[in-house]
Amino acid sequence: MDYHITTAQLWLITLIVVWDFVWKALGLWRASQRNEKGWFVAILVINSVGIFPIIYLMVTTPKSTKQ
Repeated sequence: MDYHITTAQLWLITLIVVWDFVWKALGLWRASQRNEKGWFVAILVINSVGIFPIIYLMVTTPKSTKQ
């Protein structure tokens, strides 16, 4: 079998890898700062194209108390 990857496909793969890396890094940073080992391992192991770290970051973001 001979597979060919077009330039557009290569850019898409690169974009997805960078997207996942950024969100995973942010999630891992917050989990380590909060000393949440379970979340750290889960974010490190689960490959979800950034969705799992985004959910974690949304859940752990403190609510603002504007009055």
